[in-house]
Amino acid sequence: MEITLESVAAGMRQARYITNQRVETAVFLALALGKPLLIEGPAGAGKTEVAKVIAAMLGTELIRLQCYEGLDEARALYEWNYQKQLLRLQADEASGQRWEEISEHLFSRDYLLERPLLRAISAPRKVVLLIDEIDKADEEFEAFLLEILSDFQVSVPELGTLKAHERPVVALTSNRARELSEALRRRCLHLFIDFPGIEQERRIIELKIPDLDARLAVEAARIVNAIRKLELKKAPSIAETLDWARALLRLGVKELDTPALRATLGLLLKHEEDRERVEARASALAARPR
Repeated sequence: MEITLESVAAGMRQARYITNQRVETAVFLALALGKPLLIEGPAGAGKTEVAKVIAAMLGTELIRLQCYEGLDEARALYEWNYQKQLLRLQADEASGQRWEEISEHLFSRDYLLERPLLRAISAPRKVVLLIDEIDKADEEFEAFLLEILSDFQVSVPELGTLKAHERPVVALTSNRARELSEALRRRCLHLFIDFPGIEQERRIIELKIPDLDARLAVEAARIVNAIRKLELKKAPSIAETLDWARALLRLGVKELDTPALRATLGLLLKHEEDRERVEARASALAARPR
């Protein structure tokens, strides 16, 4: 498939992703130039979904590395299957084989546990590698990741250098919990994704939940947009907006009045302080603008 700006836009629409020209251009350039795409923005704004859409658009596998504090090379790259090695060792020793013969088998690909980074490098075809929430990983891991992104090859002492058959498409996401290094930023194309505006979120709701009354979709998008402007511990994500809209449909809600809003806030807000703050403004939020 030839990668053009038009084909990317069409592919994202086919994957049912409501987007804009800025996002489409960033995805196109990442694919055309073969550069990692760093996507920053608030949690729940749809950053991870971009990588899923790229994989769907290319018809390929999505390999996801979820980052967290303390993530190390072994969990991200590879580990030896020690239990399987031990069983093989016991069996070979019982048969009287010498260590030189045994070790040749013990440290082969059959006993290697591939973690996401090595899986992406070893894949026989081009895949999409999603490095999710890189800002949660330690700076030391970020430095290690830079080496991988430079050459897309891994040195395994027992096996030698393993090179990528096809360079994966790489997307990194960050909620900006910490500042990323300038070295990583220089290596990537940058894209910032914020929460959608009212009109775009309405389109998302109508696309994902077509059975919802159009008037309710407009009201839901308007109310969520207003809630996100409040000082909250955690603003509602797009996924939570969709959960809320599905709940309104299942409950048979015909009008988003104050009682309906208060009764369903648990779908949008997951901290009691946030719920209390929004409940205090429920009447104003539910009132339709004139």
